[in-house]
Amino acid sequence: MNEYIQLVRQRNESLAAVGEKRYACVVTFGCQQNEADSEKLRGMADAMGYTVTEDVRIADLIVVNTCAVREHAELKALSTIGQYKHLKAKNPNMLIGVCGCMVAQKHRVDELKNSYPYVSFSFEPSSLDRFPQILFEALEKHGRQFSIGENARAISEGVPVLRESDFKAWVSIMYGCNNFCSYCIVPYVRDRERSREYAYVVDEVKELVASGVKEITLLGQNVNSYNGGCTFAELLEKLAAIDGDFLIRFMTSHPKDVSDELIEVMAKSPRIAKQFHLPIQSGSDAVLKTMNRRYNTAHYLATVEKLRASMPNITLTTDIIVGFPGETEKDFEATLDLLRKVRYDMIYSFIYSPRSGTPAAKMEDQVPDAEKSERMQRLLALQNQISLEKNMVAVGKTLRVLAEGPSKNDAQTFTGRAESNKLVHFKADDQCIGKFVNIKISRAEPFCLHGELE
Repeated sequence: MNEYIQLVRQRNESLAAVGEKRYACVVTFGCQQNEADSEKLRGMADAMGYTVTEDVRIADLIVVNTCAVREHAELKALSTIGQYKHLKAKNPNMLIGVCGCMVAQKHRVDELKNSYPYVSFSFEPSSLDRFPQILFEALEKHGRQFSIGENARAISEGVPVLRESDFKAWVSIMYGCNNFCSYCIVPYVRDRERSREYAYVVDEVKELVASGVKEITLLGQNVNSYNGGCTFAELLEKLAAIDGDFLIRFMTSHPKDVSDELIEVMAKSPRIAKQFHLPIQSGSDAVLKTMNRRYNTAHYLATVEKLRASMPNITLTTDIIVGFPGETEKDFEATLDLLRKVRYDMIYSFIYSPRSGTPAAKMEDQVPDAEKSERMQRLLALQNQISLEKNMVAVGKTLRVLAEGPSKNDAQTFTGRAESNKLVHFKADDQCIGKFVNIKISRAEPFCLHGELE
């Protein structure tokens, strides 16, 4: 990697010497893991002598980091790539690359080759560290470079990172997934689980804390499966022992792998947020079995009970899929019943859509779209009521909030996140950005809280 970074840098420095500065833009779709990957792409671009920009109109290099979790995400990415055709026409020397989960699928790579001739190269998520090499070869050979079907590589440490925030950071601790839920494309596009050695993770977090970062989110397709020389609970314990004023979050967890050890470590450390994202997907055991989730509702509810017994004020969130193939009205009612039992602070809900290449896409008894939409509305109505009731409990209390900055609509109204990860709005000025502040909550809505600085 470093060899090719230097080779591209030399090219760009030669061009800069004659007044031809080079700009690079990374466009991101999808999850937090993609956002973290894009920070590495920007870091490598910066190390290669590009000036990183958000303006595609002036870019000499555009890299589109794609998502494949739903077809809609792929179509949105393809539509965006299609809009760059006119930019390439104006700047024939521009290079356009595509990476991320979408281009780990052969049919999408073939589509880029055949229908998007102005796309110069692509590479898979497991080949992220090959970006400088692929780019150099595209520059030198002036030919199109497409990578597909490569085996997952060992995790490269020391990849340059250009972070978007000075006070919040993503830290990937593992990649890939071994679970093969029947609806999910991730194991096919991100390959098998691979964990970073814990010493590298600890060193990275130490550096972040020393630089003033206040919130660190550990990322993995299933962080509970972390196996980088210690368990995930042991890793959390090592990170929580680092000196500094910071908060650790993590996502995502698989319910089948939540250990008593993990709950114990969370409960005893003030540096680990008392917030847990625990995807259930469905409240029906029959649907969970068809999804290949490998737990049932009794196991899930027992885990919730353990979490709340150890941390009574813990915030719980979840993912729910509505309209999975074969889901009956009885199955859906079981999901609503589970919401009433658990009383999540927030849910992330999705209407099921088939993903080509997954077992669920071939299943019979697909639920009609109208029925899925109707169920979704009922789900949201119930959860919005629960979320409001949960948020009302915070009114009159003072919460410690990490101030993130002004809202888009009002420069005097700031937003931040409490330890619960709930969004908080308050009046402030730029001096509080990136700092923990105390906010007395005066009003609650289903999706946010409002308060005043103390």
